[in-house]
Amino acid sequence: MSRKGTLKVRLLFVDDGSYHHEELRVPAAALKDYERLIDALREEPSVLKQVFVDVDRLCAAWVVDDD
Repeated sequence: MSRKGTLKVRLLFVDDGSYHHEELRVPAAALKDYERLIDALREEPSVLKQVFVDVDRLCAAWVVDDD
């Protein structure tokens, strides 16, 4: 699941009726401080340094296995 202390997260976005996904790596330690994944994506400074997540277009987010 973890590679060098990170987790892979898949994000599903909608834009004008079209869906697309993006994958990113976030620090595993950052996620355990939040009850919900969306809160970590919106508030965690270590995540915000890496990526901006447009939560208005975000439909779903989940942690995926590295397999």
